[in-house]
Amino acid sequence: MSHAIWRLIPLLDAPGAVQMAIDTWLLDQHQHHGHPPTLRFYTWNPSAISLGASQRRQMPDHWKNLVWQGRTVDLVQRPTGGRGVLHQGDLTYALVSSNIAGSRDQAYRLLCQFLIAGWADLGVSLNFGNPNRDYSRSHNCFALATSADLVDAQGHKVIGSAQLRRDSHLLQHGSMGLTTDVELWQQVFQTPAPPTNQAQLAVQQGLTTSKIVESLTQAAEACFNCQLIAQPLTQREWGEIYALAQKNGPGCQSAGPSAVSSRI
Repeated sequence: MSHAIWRLIPLLDAPGAVQMAIDTWLLDQHQHHGHPPTLRFYTWNPSAISLGASQRRQMPDHWKNLVWQGRTVDLVQRPTGGRGVLHQGDLTYALVSSNIAGSRDQAYRLLCQFLIAGWADLGVSLNFGNPNRDYSRSHNCFALATSADLVDAQGHKVIGSAQLRRDSHLLQHGSMGLTTDVELWQQVFQTPAPPTNQAQLAVQQGLTTSKIVESLTQAAEACFNCQLIAQPLTQREWGEIYALAQKNGPGCQSAGPSAVSSRI
């Protein structure tokens, strides 16, 4: 990837249906309308479980009636594959780019370098996980690490990522569980929550979301040899995204401008 201007969309807090619509819209705009490569970070409000593109037929029945802190836990379909991800207390990234050479595994390894570098600057060492044939048997993305995921020095999964390719254009997004509620985790996956990983420990010791986003943004510029220009979504763009969100699951009914907030 040569030096170029990329778009950075400021951190957004919004319903999952809206967040997935933004990612899908960005890939379509990059593929068909000349939109530049884009990086963004976001959080989910209300809490949600995102399902891999073909997972809805295989999800546990109790996921359809989950309630946490008096609010329904949304079920939202991702445009990418993989297993179920609980989005509560996590930070999600999305990266849209194109013309990335190599296999899917090679693309993961290239695009994840900014995550490794950014977290290293924050004192957290990450490496790729190992292939695991049992992954497809689990409903839980974070139950096992794969060669596309990042784990800490103790082997605990920190970041789970997924991709969607359309010709030479690619969307990769992934979740970093930072302050996930243990009781909710157990309610969703009916297993004990995983051990605290090094990123979560850093957050417990005072590392802020803003600092994480700043470090990862700087690492992305270095890794991809690009300049990231902050540009919020415009009113016209929001109109197209809201229309797409109507097809994307619960939460879109309340996804007007008042339901979405920019945090940096």
